Amino acid sequence: MHTLAFLDPGHFHAALTLRERNPSVSPEVFVYAAAGAELDDFLALIERFNRRPERPTAWRPRVRLSADPLAQLLAERPGDLVVLAGRNGGKARVIQALHAAGLHVLADKPWLVEPGDLAAIRASLAGGALVREMMTGRRDPVARLVKRLVDDPDLFGGFDPDAAFAIEQESVHHFEKRVDGAPLRRPWWYFDSRVQGGGAVDIPTHLVDQAQWWLDGAADGAAARLLSARGWSTRVPLDVFTRVTGAPSVPPALAPAVEGGALRVFSNAELVYRLAGVTARAIARWEPSTPPGGGDTSRAVLRGRHATVSLAQTAETGFRRRLRVRARRDAAATARALGEALEKARAEGPGASARAVAAGLHEVVVEGADGGHEGHFALLLGEVLEWIDAGHRPADLAARTLAKYALLAEAAAATAADAAAGR
Repeated sequence: MHTLAFLDPGHFHAALTLRERNPSVSPEVFVYAAAGAELDDFLALIERFNRRPERPTAWRPRVRLSADPLAQLLAERPGDLVVLAGRNGGKARVIQALHAAGLHVLADKPWLVEPGDLAAIRASLAGGALVREMMTGRRDPVARLVKRLVDDPDLFGGFDPDAAFAIEQESVHHFEKRVDGAPLRRPWWYFDSRVQGGGAVDIPTHLVDQAQWWLDGAADGAAARLLSARGWSTRVPLDVFTRVTGAPSVPPALAPAVEGGALRVFSNAELVYRLAGVTARAIARWEPSTPPGGGDTSRAVLRGRHATVSLAQTAETGFRRRLRVRARRDAAATARALGEALEKARAEGPGASARAVAAGLHEVVVEGADGGHEGHFALLLGEVLEWIDAGHRPADLAARTLAKYALLAEAAAATAADAAAGR
């Protein structure tokens, strides 16, 4: 039986690890934090899980209030795994301290906010206790099917090394949104890139991780070369800031970023880099509020020698994910290879079917796709606990994580001038 400790939970991802019961986890969980709205929101979300009519949980939080939560946790050591999801500034050094104390860590991204954090990340991944990111994208059945398609040599033919961008990704998130059916409240510091992390290191942590996955094993642990990076800000109206944070006014730390009734948040970036012989572009943007009937959006275009695979969830797709395969060679050969690839996929995972929507263009429908990434955090927790029980320390994952953060450290340095200029 494992006992979990939560340190300064300030992001809803911390609570999502407890969205479902886990028989290998003690229902008594320990929370080390200072008193305040962030702790209250974390406890309220856990209570909502406990009280829901379907699949209720039965967690019993034991709160340890402290002016120095990390020191108290290290002194008491109530469990074997620490869950960390909150302020990102300084997180790398907190992870290093927990790891040095022999505690396993499951920590939300990004670990790196400034280039100097890379040394602490390197130390935490060097061996000993398990340290793992909260990366859930590889559990999604549609994403797993995309991976199968690009791995198929007859269908995809490997990534096109001559394409301007063999991998092209764009992700749009919203400060004002709903989680588990309720409006999400964020702490005020979420709007401070010095604490949350700027656009070059926040969402790109996911995007680069996806690119590494698609390029497995050529890219596992391989160094990436940054070609260019730029960053810019989102203007968040002050009324949106107030609704999201519950704060009556902008705190002094953010006052210099207030311009004309809006808060300037350095949250957007474009990165272009080379990895495993191909060029990739990643764009991450934040908008103030979720549009009516919509949500966060994403788009990925993967260009192979034989076909292009695209996955989009945008207003154009009705905010539903749309997976398409377009031939870049003989259309009949591509259709035949796609059919064979989906037949193989059905034998090992959720079923999928394809329909022609134009000459050389097929849309793929995945059967029984799950309800979204909110349910993946509990699955990830379960996997981490299995690894701890088995003494599994995947060296390839550590190498890939370190390589990713080395790239992001370079991107953070490259966009520092954009941040200083108030772009």
